[in-house]
Amino acid sequence: MPILHVRNVPKLTYQRLQQQASGRQTSLSAEVVRLLDYALYDVDSQRARRDILDAIRRRRQAARPVKGRLDSVALLGRDRSR
Repeated sequence: MPILHVRNVPKLTYQRLQQQASGRQTSLSAEVVRLLDYALYDVDSQRARRDILDAIRRRRQAARPVKGRLDSVALLGRDRSR
């Protein structure tokens, strides 16, 4: 199996990798390989997440209040003040 050496890893990144590996009860090397596999081969999941986020952004744009029309928060506030 090939060996990969990585140099100049920022200290915070290294510490976070160690913590994550420890939390999964695995070695640092195994955790790095898992993360590389995820980043390189989980393209469909990344696309699905990106599509979901785009849909959320479109809904937020469409849900912006229209001038002159009350939004649900304002309507609830009116009802509660009665």
